[in-house]
Amino acid sequence: MSYQLNFSGLTPYLPQFVAGLGTTVELTVISTVGGLALGTACAAIKTSRNNFLKGVCATYIEIIRNTPFIVQLFFIFFGLPALGLKLSAWEAGLIAMIINLGAYSAEILRSGIDATPKGQWEAGQTLGLTRMQVFTRIVLPPAYQRVYPSLVSQCIIVMLGSAVVSQISVEDLTFAANFVQSRSFLSFESYIVTALIYLVLAVIMRQLFAVIKRVLFKNPSL
Repeated sequence: MSYQLNFSGLTPYLPQFVAGLGTTVELTVISTVGGLALGTACAAIKTSRNNFLKGVCATYIEIIRNTPFIVQLFFIFFGLPALGLKLSAWEAGLIAMIINLGAYSAEILRSGIDATPKGQWEAGQTLGLTRMQVFTRIVLPPAYQRVYPSLVSQCIIVMLGSAVVSQISVEDLTFAANFVQSRSFLSFESYIVTALIYLVLAVIMRQLFAVIKRVLFKNPSL
């Protein structure tokens, strides 16, 4: 039995793919910025001397890193309304992505910070800088450079994982693929196109992050 691919049959559904791609890109950009900011904040707290906040961050990181993303998503979208906090599907998906990336990026950054020689902390404090100033000006930049490839990979993983948000009816790229195949019955073609789009997005993200790296880390000695 032979199967004839019919990609031309997807042409009428191009607007759905474009709209889904736009939603995926939007979620990815916002969650990348928010997740890295959250991860940096948690990494900073874990270097502080406030044991309570350190404990809160450690608990958050362990919970997120040891539970499935889809469970986190369902908890936010289906569980929080029971506490009186109602979110749209898009808002729930975005929050879940930010929280997930924040936990993983915090742990990745922690490994970069731990590689910083203690002498740098002491030198900064000797110059009269506060602990936070030492962290932001002396410790954080080289730590980011050390773990930058891992952070990039994690951001791409979160982008690919965003396909799960279609389970709560966020109209992303995967939602569009499900819609198209249910109308056209071209399942094989729909998911081939979707997989290729995700592949292109991942390649573009790596290229963009490479450009950002060249801008941020001009000093090779860091």
